[in-house]
Amino acid sequence: MASSSSSPKTFASPPSETSSPQNTMPTGDRSAGRNVYIYDLNDRTTVIGGLILQPGVTNANFYAMIEIIVIFEGPFFLQNENETKIEKDDYPLQPGNYYIVTTSSFRLNDEPWLVRTISLATGSRVAAFAEAVRLRDRQCIISGRSVPFLNDIYYWRSFEAAHIFPLAYEGYWIKENYGRWIISQPVQGGSINSVQNGLLLSAGIHQLFDSYSISINPDDNYKIVAFEPTGFDFVGKHLDRELFTRPDAPIDPLLRWHFRQAVLANMRGTGEPHFEHDLPPGSDIVGEILRGPKSGERMEFELFSRLGAQMELFPSAASLRGGAGETNQ
Repeated sequence: MASSSSSPKTFASPPSETSSPQNTMPTGDRSAGRNVYIYDLNDRTTVIGGLILQPGVTNANFYAMIEIIVIFEGPFFLQNENETKIEKDDYPLQPGNYYIVTTSSFRLNDEPWLVRTISLATGSRVAAFAEAVRLRDRQCIISGRSVPFLNDIYYWRSFEAAHIFPLAYEGYWIKENYGRWIISQPVQGGSINSVQNGLLLSAGIHQLFDSYSISINPDDNYKIVAFEPTGFDFVGKHLDRELFTRPDAPIDPLLRWHFRQAVLANMRGTGEPHFEHDLPPGSDIVGEILRGPKSGERMEFELFSRLGAQMELFPSAASLRGGAGETNQ
């Protein structure tokens, strides 16, 4: 298939709610390396979005992803560079240019993308969450690698309890009433710290998950979807459904939320920035963040991640019953 235009324009991703200084710190560009591009048939010079194609993405998956980043007022279909209509089928998506064909209007979805960096479930308020996730899973949910066990001792060192919906945005969680999905309420920490909002992941996979480089699509039989090369052979494969049918299993609405965020981060416009987290000892971490992209949002995320792991930031919500689903005791 034909390659993209030599100098295409690209829709920028919608700005965040808070402004941030011009980027001066080099960060990974999610549009770099794309080999799939999305255009309006009537404007072949402006890139609507794109994808670094990884194993397991089908034509039907691609349609579903486009329906996340674009809001359509009517029916549409895709055609390739050869003007061949792409069917919504299970054939593997091929690299190349794809054109949206519709007689109705459409626009880029401005659904918020919540800035996220690598976060660990450490702190008094999340201790019970981490323990519950460990005891339920005892393996990396995505890779299937079991936690080493010897002489009645589990060796958790390279495994981490990951929040599906990040703790830093507990205020957003409460505002949107996401706690209504939670059945297995924790004894402490609020509904956001339910085991149903958690996955046990190996450390490297946790980084990929938190950065939206990989996700789980619950609407495609729990397929593992990657948005960049990972070096892992599980990409494009389906997870065992039994992992998600247990009474305290991770719930589909939260997995679906994470998948939507991953699609928005990686495919909409130029994509969202990757954030550097592996800073050497002695680095001016605050300075690096302030010189980087979306600095205000990132500082807020870092602050609320740490404070939220140690203390109750929304005490009035914690006392609610029903409503937002909070049952702190």
